[in-house]
This record gives sequence, structure tokens and C-alpha cells, in this order.
Amino acid sequence: MADAPPLVLATRDHRDAVAAMLARAFADDPAMSFIFPDPQVRARKLPALFQLLFDADAAHGVRLITAGGEAATLWRAPGHAATGIGEMLRHAFPMLATFGTALGRALAVSNAISAHMPAGGYWYLHIAGCDPAHQGKGLGGAAIGGGLDRVARGRLPAYLETATESNLGLYQHYGFRVLGDWRVPGGGPHFWSMWRDP
Repeated sequence: MADAPPLVLATRDHRDAVAAMLARAFADDPAMSFIFPDPQVRARKLPALFQLLFDADAAHGVRLITAGGEAATLWRAPGHAATGIGEMLRHAFPMLATFGTALGRALAVSNAISAHMPAGGYWYLHIAGCDPAHQGKGLGGAAIGGGLDRVARGRLPAYLETATESNLGLYQHYGFRVLGDWRVPGGGPHFWSMWRDP
């Protein structure tokens, strides 16, 4: 694409549309497939999960979407990458309702992610997704690059993890490098931790 599409701050009014788009984007994601092995259950549960994540990132982060809602990045500010106990308690009942019998697998993924987060101050790219109908148009990359320009502004590092090996090249294009790789215990997915210097 010659010009990057504009990004806008996602508000409460965007919540359902962003959650539905992210559910489509993560339909075949290895981590989501581990948490919800049945594709029909996954399709039903992911919109509610992404609604919760969208809400959780409001207090200590920035939620950005392309103007048409085709791609989104949810960022957590320095010092707020990990989910605190207060946040967990606030979302306990909705999480139980969303995960149901998948709660154990979800906690295994969450705990492994938290255990591999680096120390220090950095912007955490919590979620990045692009609607499958719009992939290959540069919109996902624009949401990542535009988000980096907006949050890190060249002064702060950024961190992410991904369970999708094919995404490594995209993130490397935007300055991330692989810190290491690891697997969620109990037969869980393989993840790559990635870091971007200021």
C-alpha cells in the first residue's frame, strides 16, 4: 500500500465489532485452538473473550483500529503488561462464563505468558489482528507500525509474544527480534517472545 490507512482510537462503541473481527482473525490461532479445541465452540466463545480483553486494555493501554475496523492493535502501557490480581478479580465471573471447562487450559496459557514477560518498562502489544477478509492488503502491518509510532514514539521498547510462526517475519519487518521461544506446559502451543528496541 502506498499510504498507510489512518488509525483511530477504539472506544466502547467499537467494542462488539472489534471483538467479532478479532474472533475471525484468531479462529485458527494455535493458542486459541489449544484453549478451545472444538472449532464450533471456539467460534462461539472468542467474541466474548475478545470483548473482555478489549475492556481490560482500556484502563492501562491504547486500543487502535484502522478507520474501517479491518485491523486492530491493543497495547498495554509500561508497567501494566501483566494482569494484576485486582484486574483478575474484577473479571473473574465473566472469565468463568467465557471459558467454562476450558479455564484450566486458558490459565496454563496465561501463566506461561506471564512467566516469560521481561522485566522493565515497555509497551506490550497484547493483541494484534486483521480480519481474514482483508489480510494481504497491508492493514495489519499498518495497525502494528502505526501503533508503534503512536505509543513508543521511538523512546520506549516494545514487547510481544506470538504462537503463529508465520507472523515472525511481519513483526521483524517492524523492528522486533526474537528473544526466545517456549512451549506452554501440558501439550500447549509453541510461542516466540519478541522485543523491539527504542
